[in-house]
Amino acid sequence: MSRLVAVRPVSHPLAAPFRISRGVKTAADVVVVEIAEGGHVGRGESVPYARYGETVQGVEAQLAPAARLLAMGGDLSEALALLPAGAARNALDCAIWDLRAKTSGVSVAAATGLAVPPALVTAVTISLDTPDAMAQAAAKVAEAPLIKVKLSAEDPAARLAAVAQAAPSAALIVDPNEGWTFDILRGLEDQLSRLNIALVEQPLPAGEDAALEGYAPPFPICADESVHTAADLPALRARYQAVNLKLDKSGGLTEALAMLRAAKDLGFTLMTGCMVASSLAIAPALHLAAECAFADLDGPWWLKEDHPGGLRVVGGRITPPTAGFWGDGVDAEGLWL
Repeated sequence: MSRLVAVRPVSHPLAAPFRISRGVKTAADVVVVEIAEGGHVGRGESVPYARYGETVQGVEAQLAPAARLLAMGGDLSEALALLPAGAARNALDCAIWDLRAKTSGVSVAAATGLAVPPALVTAVTISLDTPDAMAQAAAKVAEAPLIKVKLSAEDPAARLAAVAQAAPSAALIVDPNEGWTFDILRGLEDQLSRLNIALVEQPLPAGEDAALEGYAPPFPICADESVHTAADLPALRARYQAVNLKLDKSGGLTEALAMLRAAKDLGFTLMTGCMVASSLAIAPALHLAAECAFADLDGPWWLKEDHPGGLRVVGGRITPPTAGFWGDGVDAEGLWL
């Protein structure tokens, strides 16, 4: 059976700048993989992440040998095996899941046993800014049940207090993106203990998180940059109480499912997260969300324009994509820009 494979970069402008402790972005620069076979098209999207040495051009180059293999009729699993965990494998893996669902008529939900919830609470993110600007942003989403607060080492207490005061009913995920030291974390312990903190996410750099061993925080600490695949999990049990499952780190839904099972067996609290991306990148992660205590899947909320038929984030809650968007075994026209 003939097969066509396309790998293309796409840039989605953001509605507002997105700032974290490592920098600022104004667009979501992604890579899309499309595999056409038997009248069906499977699609996947990933976000090359500079923190892990990835670029759009580098991910395209990584995908080229796998795309050639598939175009020549090669096995889908063999193509995936050419790629390490990361953005390139994620885009290909998610495209393969979508294609298999469409060619077989068996949805990803049925194949995995993980249905997409009809409604889902997601964290909505307040990007790093001045305390006043962060308070204004938080006030606009104060009805959201869960808010993620991006912080750095610069005056985190004032920024956190400003958000908490502006959105007093929301639970907070505090995310310094590796920007703190252990001393900063300990110094903020009293303030964090008084607030409604759901998680403190990756406070220390991944290579310096041994300082967390033996620390008994009054709030759960969640590994993000420190965890990529299931193989990383056992070594983190003495440092973290929770882990963030991200498809771009794990290399796709296949490995994320293995991580989900392994993390549960090890007793971690689970969150499924995302990069800033379109609904095409987020749709596969929705299958993990029902099994996780927390979801941070507001990536499309930051875009000026998402795909037609994509998910919607309103009031901190996700409405899933329309039929035929991704993974439900249905081909639909008119959903793609």
